[in-house]
Amino acid sequence: MSFDEHWVQEARHIVGSEGVLVDREAMAGYSGDEFPLEDLKQLPRAVVKPRTEEEAARIVCLCARTKVPVTARGGGTGLSGGCVPSDGAVVLSLERLDRIVESDPGTSSITVEAGVPLSRLYEEVERMGLFFPPHPGDEGAFVGGVVATNAGGSRAVKYGTVRRFVMGLRVITASGALVDLGGKIIKSSSGYDLLDLMIGSEGTLGIITRVTLALVPRPGSLATLVAPFATDIEAIRAVPAILEAGIVPCAVEFVEHSAMRCAERLLGKEWPARTGGASLMIILDGRNEDAVLAEAESISGILERGGAREVLVADGREKQAEILALRSAMYEALRPAVAELFDTSVPRSQIAGHVERIHRLEEELGVQLPTYGHAADGNVHTHYLRRFLEDGVIGAEVPGWRELHEKVRTALFADAVSRGGVISGEHGIGIVKREYLSRTANPAALDLMRRVKRALDPDSILNPGKILS
Repeated sequence: MSFDEHWVQEARHIVGSEGVLVDREAMAGYSGDEFPLEDLKQLPRAVVKPRTEEEAARIVCLCARTKVPVTARGGGTGLSGGCVPSDGAVVLSLERLDRIVESDPGTSSITVEAGVPLSRLYEEVERMGLFFPPHPGDEGAFVGGVVATNAGGSRAVKYGTVRRFVMGLRVITASGALVDLGGKIIKSSSGYDLLDLMIGSEGTLGIITRVTLALVPRPGSLATLVAPFATDIEAIRAVPAILEAGIVPCAVEFVEHSAMRCAERLLGKEWPARTGGASLMIILDGRNEDAVLAEAESISGILERGGAREVLVADGREKQAEILALRSAMYEALRPAVAELFDTSVPRSQIAGHVERIHRLEEELGVQLPTYGHAADGNVHTHYLRRFLEDGVIGAEVPGWRELHEKVRTALFADAVSRGGVISGEHGIGIVKREYLSRTANPAALDLMRRVKRALDPDSILNPGKILS
């Protein structure tokens, strides 16, 4: 009996025969994430699907004892290859850890297992009459993965990223121990903040199995504004005046109309702004309608003075939902043409300059880089296209796109870092950006990261090959 057969037999003893996959065809769906290029994918040695946190910990114990690397997998919705197994690694799929453990209105918190999809989390939180502000986009993402990448989304300008809402975690260490970090407490000054260390670590320091999230009161009223501008640069430059007026919207998005046409075709719906080259989409929330409408009126005046051709206010929840659906569908609509989606993050004051550099890069290299993003928090989403896009229609393959890919990536990252930014705002480093992190991050900080990794995972079995080269 081979080593692999021994290992599989022991894993099946822990999780049951149906919880271990070794057939290549069955494992194909666990070989990659949503990164657009197929050549990133890698078949795992095996896929293990524990039913409980204890089973998951026992599998990690087995991996530690046999020195088999293990990559935790959530919903597989990532865009950086974070859940792609390294050569010879097993995938620990958390899809069956899907219990809502406790809904606790008394502490305004909810505790769920890592395999709960965001869609179910939002449903339960709504049933509680509360609100979980972060909305990374794809509601098929699992809570564990959202925490492991410190996901953000459009509401970060007002509410912050996922990190701000994580009260407690249960984590499996590299040795297979289950450790509880944090809890339902508001304050803690009790030793090193290991909780914060795990958030955003992409499964390289520990495997998250349970999450306690803080919730906030549900807003009583919403308003959605759409303001077209001649260009995206004009739209972006109009945003600081809103914040300087003391108004903090729930979301401020800039969208190129050329990219929005693709989403219109996908959904069969129409973006409300029909003039100009770009729009701002602004979402306001508050305790009551009067307060929200007063802010909407103030913002309308600010935008008109800033060059907006008009300011459209969505009538009713249905129209608001339609506008948000169009914005949310932009990546899905563009995806068949995309080679890579970048998520650089720069200081707010540098967004316009960064987007101007992206447009110059299009001219210099003869490429298409449709760009939109979070105009008030500095997170910019740029799509490098491998197929032509014209008036919302995806066309033929771009000749030589592979040869130019590295130049585009390097130039984008270099510009973001030169402006005091980073190469990833919310998607994570994974495999795709690993080498670029080593080139752009502070060497002393990288050394500290490597020391932390060695201390917590001395045999490097937890998601090896991610974040650090």
